[in-house]
Amino acid sequence: MNAKTFLLAGGHSGIGAATLKALLADGHRVVAALRDRARLAAAEGLETVEFDAENPAAELASPETIDGLVYFPSTITLKSFRALKDEDFRRDMEINFFGAVRFLRAALPALQKSGNASIVLFSTVAVRTGMPFHASIASAKGALEGLTRSLAAELAPKVRVNCLAPSLTDTPLAAGLLSSEANTQASRDRHPLKRIGDAAQTAELVRFLLSDAAGFLTGQVIAIDGGLSALRTL
Repeated sequence: MNAKTFLLAGGHSGIGAATLKALLADGHRVVAALRDRARLAAAEGLETVEFDAENPAAELASPETIDGLVYFPSTITLKSFRALKDEDFRRDMEINFFGAVRFLRAALPALQKSGNASIVLFSTVAVRTGMPFHASIASAKGALEGLTRSLAAELAPKVRVNCLAPSLTDTPLAAGLLSSEANTQASRDRHPLKRIGDAAQTAELVRFLLSDAAGFLTGQVIAIDGGLSALRTL
């Protein structure tokens, strides 16, 4: 695709880092918005600005025009409903939903200037497929899916809005769930494809959604979950 300007919230690890690497390799201008800008090593074409998803007063120095935006900040809070405190729900909503809302609000004028922009958000397989111990994170991501569809309708035709709903992916965020070979194998076995998600493959889907090749795609929540939400192989 032709060189464009992309704004990423996050990008220092996991799917975010893989996406940043792919976009830079394509020759795009990439601006990463981070709480700790020192976590990203300098790379040709990479710029950084400050943004804290947990800070309601955080400001964003957005580029003047943005062709695509991706919001990566996320959490994995797995507790029984009895064990979840109000603070757990608040933190998950703050990072996953309200942080995205503030980020989008700050970047929207620059996105609309593009005339052909793309927004990519991240949900979870646990919204579509009920899972125990996911009440807090599924609630926050469910709100994000609703935001995806609403904004896709409101911002069409100049801005496309889509959302990815991955299952467990091998990233630093999920390290606690993949802390042993036994845990990792059990996670693989839960998926019809008998594997867990790969950050680089998910980044390729993000790259596609940002591209002109996805120009007829908006308002979608796309499962990238090894078949977990749709298939039963018993």
